Amino acid sequence: MAPLNVIAVALLGCLSSLAVGAPTPTSNEAKLLGKRANINDNGGTNGGAGGTTTTVSSYAEFTAAVSGDSAKVVIVSGPITKTADQVRVGSNTSIIGKDANAILTGFGLLVKEKKNVIIRNLGVKKVLADNGDAIGVQKSTNVWIDHCDVSSDMDHDKDYYDGLLDFTHAADYVTVSNTFIHDHYKASLVGHSDSNSAEDTGHLRVTQNNNYWYNINSRAPSFRFGTGHVYNSYFLNVADGINTRQGAQVLVESNAFVGSKKPLYSTDDGYAVSNDNDFGSGSNTALEGSLKSVPYSYSLVGSSNVEAAVVGTAGQTLTF
Repeated sequence: MAPLNVIAVALLGCLSSLAVGAPTPTSNEAKLLGKRANINDNGGTNGGAGGTTTTVSSYAEFTAAVSGDSAKVVIVSGPITKTADQVRVGSNTSIIGKDANAILTGFGLLVKEKKNVIIRNLGVKKVLADNGDAIGVQKSTNVWIDHCDVSSDMDHDKDYYDGLLDFTHAADYVTVSNTFIHDHYKASLVGHSDSNSAEDTGHLRVTQNNNYWYNINSRAPSFRFGTGHVYNSYFLNVADGINTRQGAQVLVESNAFVGSKKPLYSTDDGYAVSNDNDFGSGSNTALEGSLKSVPYSYSLVGSSNVEAAVVGTAGQTLTF
């Protein structure tokens, strides 16, 4: 598999101290954008840096503001509710929730055939299956999802909602960090089909770190074909956790699982390397992989410390 070349996170001083190589920004623009370090990162991800800044509070304002590929920062003020298909997000865009009230209900976001997108401090919930995923990335590169809260509920059957964080069709260089992922049947799919190897192989490079997974049935996350790094994350009442399949190579480090039947497992020749994970009452049944290092700097908190480090920090905990 191709080596994992994912953007190293350069977070603010107000974020979790778990991120490394993170100089504190000195400008308000850097605070809003959450600039990323330029280390093996496919050219860098800075979202809407240098572009216009627009504050929105309605569905119409939001859809208009995130469209197009010119550089822009879109600040979401307050909740927006609308039962609708995913809203297409243009390249060179930063979408920032002003505070914990910035929640999109009934519609999600789709980054398709775009690049250089940041989504931070935003809630997305209860997007019906017919309307797509909460956040989907397809045929796009350099996407950072940070300090978000994505969820639905467990009151319906497993197909009532679709995915929360799905990265498909050769999506590449995607990072999910400091995010609360909860109350959902099928949470995060990386690679949508067993028959899509021609498009996906060599892509689907995804990092998921410092996240809190709670009350999830499966796909926490599930990798096909791609190369993944899952670290510093806490899994509580997640039935089927990290699934590696169809040749995926995943490095799994410094995670803790409580109440998981299958915390880390293989299907159809998926592979994983496990370092310092607490699998609770479950066990690691994944095939031994070959991905033992990644080309960026990061810090591990240790499986015994990850609950305290992540719970209460992951999610919409920022205010701008």
